[in-house]
Amino acid sequence: MAAHFGRRLRKGAATTAVAAAAVAALSASQAPGVPIGGQDGRTSSGAATEPDEGTGDPGATGNSPYYTDLPPLNSPNPSPSASSGPVVQGAAEAGIPATVLDAYKKAEAALRSSRPGCHLPWQLLAAIGKVESGQARGGRVDADGTTTSPIIGPQLDGNGFALIKDTDDGRYDGNSAYDNAVGPMQFIPSTWAWAGRDGNDDGLEDPNNIYDAALAAGHYLCRFDWDLSDRADLRRAILSYNNSTEYLNTVLSWLEYYRKGTHEIPDGTGTLPGSRSDARSTNPTPSTPGAGPSAPDTRPSKPGTEPGGKGGGTKPPASPGTPGGPPSTTPPSTTPPPTTPPPTTPPPTTPPPTTRPTPTDTVDRLENAGTGKLTATAGETFTERIRTRAETDEGEAVAKVRIRFTVLGDTDTVFTGGESAATVLTDGSGVAVAPPLRAGEKTGDVTVRATVVGRVVPGLAYRATVTERVADTVVRTGDEALTCTPGGEFAHRVEVLATRDGAAAGKVAATATLIAAADDTAVNDEGPYFKDADDKPVRTLSGLLTDADGRLRLPRLYADDTTGTFLLRVTTAGGATLTVELTVAAAGTASPEPTTGT
Repeated sequence: MAAHFGRRLRKGAATTAVAAAAVAALSASQAPGVPIGGQDGRTSSGAATEPDEGTGDPGATGNSPYYTDLPPLNSPNPSPSASSGPVVQGAAEAGIPATVLDAYKKAEAALRSSRPGCHLPWQLLAAIGKVESGQARGGRVDADGTTTSPIIGPQLDGNGFALIKDTDDGRYDGNSAYDNAVGPMQFIPSTWAWAGRDGNDDGLEDPNNIYDAALAAGHYLCRFDWDLSDRADLRRAILSYNNSTEYLNTVLSWLEYYRKGTHEIPDGTGTLPGSRSDARSTNPTPSTPGAGPSAPDTRPSKPGTEPGGKGGGTKPPASPGTPGGPPSTTPPSTTPPPTTPPPTTPPPTTPPPTTRPTPTDTVDRLENAGTGKLTATAGETFTERIRTRAETDEGEAVAKVRIRFTVLGDTDTVFTGGESAATVLTDGSGVAVAPPLRAGEKTGDVTVRATVVGRVVPGLAYRATVTERVADTVVRTGDEALTCTPGGEFAHRVEVLATRDGAAAGKVAATATLIAAADDTAVNDEGPYFKDADDKPVRTLSGLLTDADGRLRLPRLYADDTTGTFLLRVTTAGGATLTVELTVAAAGTASPEPTTGT
């Protein structure tokens, strides 16, 4: 359903004339682009290349089919609780199939790392996926994220659609005469040749895999260094996917809807949209007030209209007997599609064809696969990793099931890589091993929850404990005598070094207290003191932290009129202590004996 740039549908002489005038006006306002070597975005050597931003015809792709259903006016349903049971689905339900939702979020995380300036929200991928394929036909995907049958659009032979001759020898669409849009995000083969990505790390780039397709769509939307947090760039990016005002408004409507809230539902339980843009005579696009944003200016200043782009006319006509239904799942013939419009009243809904249960369907429960006590010091990586086993109701292991591990609550503990969630496929023994956890600076208990992606079964909770950083030794870094005259200021500040097992102990909590005596840790109420923000005497400082090198430099010390030798004690988390002598004496007098009390 995505647009193929540089080729437009022809709806009559009047439409062509208007389009030509628009193209001429837009072309005059654009700087000339660098031409691509071939009509399909390939160089003369045949290698696939990503088109430059300014190349090709900047005009619209015409009447590309896509689902036109708009979200309901009411706010999205809140995420159901674990005890609420299955979610009842409606035609515009906010729930997204679990594996499909996981793919969108994983693509967002990948783009956040590789193209942080793009600010791609996963909700945009969800909105496009809704409009393009109804979220992979309601989440009919296997454990790897591959659709249970290919999603293939109509052949683009110029009969009611754009004319795009074969570019992949039928590799993806099964058609060696013309191209067809393929997969849940509806890429045409010539675009997939340069935009395809491996989103599930299986070594393949498959347009029928939701992980691959979602990551490819993310890169496609970010390819011109657009900032999708900027509304103008967001519009340009969507229009570069399918250059249609109605398409833009539909995608923006779902984007805003998903931003208000959504939740995952089991794979295969989603419902398909019912209205399509190629059946407007019978299913016009709704214009419900408040259901979506108003129509914006559709002239992208960064046109992104390259040959081989997201194909114009890449969405299929309704399947026989199913107006507005999902794309065809079998390779098309080379004969032109019938021109008879679909009936105005859709037939009764029929259940999907029976398919063999996937491994995910057989999971009855999750079990702890030998995970021991999870404890780590703040800032360090947990040595123990979480292991979860997927089992049937008879206790048999279930392989090739996706397990999602999620760090819950207000904590800065994350998995290595900085993410609070990770999805792992179970191995032959049914076990999924989570990535290592890295303890944050917030101490205390952390909960990690394991759930099955694509199936509602009770989750499994693991408790991890983050302990504070500690030091076993603390020493002064200098040996200067710490002396002061009554009512004066000590010339030198106290600086200490905290270590643990001989290495610097950074970010360790410490306390500094003026004590009464070596064997009396009560606070001394006379002699040296620190100052607070109001310049009032303070004789205990808490909440101190050593720096990354284990060093701590205390604030300046002052003396009242009491002379004598006083004691400052520095104590760190972990129990390391240091006692420092402070002398207050009149100028030119011998050092007084240490005080023993107050």
